Amino acid sequence: MKILHITPHLGGGVGKAHAALCEADKQADERHYVLLEAPRDTRHVDAIRRSGAAVSIAQDMGLVRDLMSSADLVQFEWWNHPLMCGLLAGSPLPAMRTVLWSHVSGINAPFIPTGLIETADQFVFTSECSRLAGNLAGLKTEAVARTEVINSGFGYASTDGNQQRKRNGRGISYLGTVEFTKMNPAMMDVIDRIVHSDAAVDVWGGVDALSPVHNAIAEMTHPERFRLRGHSDDPRDALLETSIFLYLLQPFHFGTAENALVEAMSLGCAPLVLANPCELAIVRDGKTGLVAQSVDHAVELLNWMLEHPHDVSRMGEAACKEVSEIKTPERSLAAFRTLWRSTMARPKRTHNFATTLGQTPRDWHAALQGGSCARYTGLQEAQSASKGSLAHFETYYPDLDQAPTIQCDP
Repeated sequence: MKILHITPHLGGGVGKAHAALCEADKQADERHYVLLEAPRDTRHVDAIRRSGAAVSIAQDMGLVRDLMSSADLVQFEWWNHPLMCGLLAGSPLPAMRTVLWSHVSGINAPFIPTGLIETADQFVFTSECSRLAGNLAGLKTEAVARTEVINSGFGYASTDGNQQRKRNGRGISYLGTVEFTKMNPAMMDVIDRIVHSDAAVDVWGGVDALSPVHNAIAEMTHPERFRLRGHSDDPRDALLETSIFLYLLQPFHFGTAENALVEAMSLGCAPLVLANPCELAIVRDGKTGLVAQSVDHAVELLNWMLEHPHDVSRMGEAACKEVSEIKTPERSLAAFRTLWRSTMARPKRTHNFATTLGQTPRDWHAALQGGSCARYTGLQEAQSASKGSLAHFETYYPDLDQAPTIQCDP
C-alpha cells in the first residue's frame, strides 16, 4: 500500500504518536508524510525518516494533489488547524480513499462536525470518550459503522526491571501543559489543602513569563508547595522519582490520548484525576488510579494517598501493567493495518468537505465551535494564536470573510 499522511505538522503528541507507529512498522517505507507547514522541532520528523518513511513539506499544492491521486489511501491527521481546514474546504480535491484520524476529542470546542465523519471513508477517534460524548448523534447507521477508535498515546517500554528504586513513596508530580487552557486552577487549591506540612508538588512544563499561572501561585497560602521545575528533557527520569501523578485538568479540555498521563502510569505512578470524560477512559477508579468528582473530593483523595503509600504503590503497579498491555504502538499499528486493508476495498471517489466546513475561514472556525455562540465557550478565543483560535486563523487568512485561493491545479 502507498499511504499518504497529510498533517499540519509533526510536533507534540501527533508527532510522537507517528514516530512510535513508524518505529513499530516494518513497512514504514510505504508511508509518505506531507506537512502543511515547516516543522519548528524536527525530532519526530527525524525519527519518522529513520524508520524509512518519507517526509516532505507542502510547498507546491499541485504536487500534493498528484500525491493524493497516486496514493492508495490518504490519511488526514485532523484537528482544528487553519491549514487543514483550508486544504479540505478549498479547491476541489482529487478522487481518493480517505481516513481522518481525529486528534481532538470533540467533547468541547473544537467540536467535530458530523459532516466530516459522514464524508470520510473512515473516521478514527483516538479515545472511546469521543464516541460516548455525542459525536455520533444523528449519524446514519452506515456512517457509524465507518468509525473506529485507535489509541495514539503510548507508555514507556520497560527497560528498567527496578522502576521503584528511585521512587519517593510520597512524591507528587504534574507534567504537561502548565497553563489554564489545560491545567485546572483547582490544582492550587488542592495543593494548599494538603495536610502534610512538608508536602510539595513538582510541576514539570514550560511557563510563559506573563502567564496567569504565576499570579495564581503567588496567591496560594503555601506557594512554596507548587514547585515549578520547567521543561524536562527526560520526562521518564522525572516521573520515576514520584508515586502520585496529580493530573487535574480543565473540564473543557479537548485532549484525547493524554500522553503525559499514560506515560506516568506506564512508569508505575498512580494518577489522581478529575472525572472528565477523557481521563475516565484511561484511569479505572480504585484500580489504576483515583478519580475525584469535585475539588473537595480531590483534596480528600490526595490526603488519603499520602497516608497510604502501599495502596498507591499497588495502584501504580496495576496502572503500569494495564498500560503496557493495552496502550502500545504495536497494538495501534495492527488496528490501522486492518482498517487500511478494509478501506482499500472501496473505490476512489471525490469528497466534498466544504459542504460541512463552509466557504470562508470564519465559517471554518465557527463550524469547529459548534456553529453557534450558544455552544461556544469563549475560552478558546482567549488562547494564543497557536491553538486554533480565530486569531490563529487570521494569521493564515487575513481576510476571514473571503474564500481564500488555494494554490492547487484544477
